[in-house]
Amino acid sequence: MIDVYSWATPNGHKVHIMLEECRLPYRAVAVDIGSGEQFQSDFLAISPNNKIPAIVDPDGPDGRPISLFESGAILLYLAGKTGRFLPEGTAAKYEVLQWLMFQMGSVGPMLGQAHHFRIYAPEKIPYAIERYTNEARRLYTVMNTRLAKSRYLGGPEYSIADIAVFPWLRSWKNQGIDWNDHPHLKGWFDEIAARPAVMRGVEVLADRRRPITDERAREVLFGATQYRKH
Repeated sequence: MIDVYSWATPNGHKVHIMLEECRLPYRAVAVDIGSGEQFQSDFLAISPNNKIPAIVDPDGPDGRPISLFESGAILLYLAGKTGRFLPEGTAAKYEVLQWLMFQMGSVGPMLGQAHHFRIYAPEKIPYAIERYTNEARRLYTVMNTRLAKSRYLGGPEYSIADIAVFPWLRSWKNQGIDWNDHPHLKGWFDEIAARPAVMRGVEVLADRRRPITDERAREVLFGATQYRKH
């Protein structure tokens, strides 16, 4: 059984969805990032960047245990382990991988900044809000244009690229997005949201999550705690 150390965030949900889609047995181990559990030594041993998610698979390559951090790497590992959601053909594989990298390098970081400056930052900075809201809209436009000519982001088949992107778009309101501007992306979003494995995946640890409103949680997530030596 795979242990997934996680929390109910977009990056956590990527891995929860993949595990559900692959029907792999797993145990969700909550890492409360608002209270600082990501800085505990046991977690840092498997995720040295103090970020969720991370996994421990006792049945890794050659039957030996393996631990992994970084959600994109975990998706690739699970795709390789199961032979699912990543094409075997070279050209088709790289078509999926470029969109996975698009999520890792653009969608996650930029939408994360939009969330921060629009919702969590203690000071509302108009320049930052405009900068990241505009970038969110630009990324949505890129995806909408892609989906005008492709059923899924990575090509004709559902893949880890779709699994990686979907959880980040669930907070579209917080990103300043109007779905009317992105009809192809909205159709894709609704289709992915209706998948049974996706519905199960986004519920994993959801009952544990709480709004980031208290100063302690804000300090842990955004303040000096992040920069201390752990």
